[in-house]
Amino acid sequence: MKNILIDVEVNKEMFGRLKGMPGVNVKTIEISEDERYISPDTVRDVNYLFCSVPCTNFKDMEALEFIQIASAGYSQLFGLDLPAKNIAASNARGVFEVPIAEWCVSMMVNLARDLRGMVRNQESSVWDRSAKFQTEIRGSLVGIWGYGAIGRETARLCNAMGMRVYAMDRAEGVGTQNPNVYRIEGTGDPEARIPEKIFIPGQEREFLSDLDFLILSMPLTNKTKGMVGDAEFALMKPSSYLLNPARGPLIDENSLIKTLREGKIAGAAIDTHFYYPMPADHPLWRFPNVIMTPHISGSSLSPHFTYRVWDIFVQNVERLMSGRPVLNRLSDGELNGE
Repeated sequence: MKNILIDVEVNKEMFGRLKGMPGVNVKTIEISEDERYISPDTVRDVNYLFCSVPCTNFKDMEALEFIQIASAGYSQLFGLDLPAKNIAASNARGVFEVPIAEWCVSMMVNLARDLRGMVRNQESSVWDRSAKFQTEIRGSLVGIWGYGAIGRETARLCNAMGMRVYAMDRAEGVGTQNPNVYRIEGTGDPEARIPEKIFIPGQEREFLSDLDFLILSMPLTNKTKGMVGDAEFALMKPSSYLLNPARGPLIDENSLIKTLREGKIAGAAIDTHFYYPMPADHPLWRFPNVIMTPHISGSSLSPHFTYRVWDIFVQNVERLMSGRPVLNRLSDGELNGE
């Protein structure tokens, strides 16, 4: 018998499927997306945990074998020493690819047509038909830095809209998508056929210098923190835009502010931030060429999110019970922040 603890919002359909499995005992607790203490009596015998963030007294989870988190980012697992404890972990990769890819496309259109400027004109009753409000994104060159599930679905939409795509990923490059990664049918670029060119670290100049849009689509790790700074911005065209639906600290904060103030790029769309919430006096609020959204690109409150993340977890429980590889398993290196 495997004991399962649920610390996420319940999807009734998938919860019923889980409870109907033989050999499992399922219990739920009041959900939280923040770190908190949970009674040792509640967690001591748990074998499989489904949560957003592990409890602060994680050491009390003496029987734990597997963690499923409800986010694509997994920095909340750093420091738990999961590989040494032989605890497997999976993230929610693939759940967010559709809404984030749609956010990216909408932000590119809004930036290119200066939607913020048009809204300001509307609020001031200004009739302005300037050419800057009539730009097309078709034919633009999009660089996707991090070619996982989100990057591949974004590439598919860009390709469908007549945009060109470059991709940049880890040293081993990108190829066929791992079959044990969760994917919504009909989405993505599983064979990595869409990018005109694929770059690896060390080729930043070649990757960045011709882009019209740079989209960040990689996890935050010790290696990726601050990966976009003065040197990278200096390689970009003054007419290019930056989009960050991934993690705020991928970008050096001071460098971004300086780059925007000096007009070294045309603007940015930012969904993930340096602070939560962003302070009201933070300068990024006031740039007329910056779109700030409050970490909603993944649409975790949409009716689709709960079903999809539960679909991953239920499939993973089925796989664990039958001895098969789980979906979205994080490697030892990833769990160690590499």
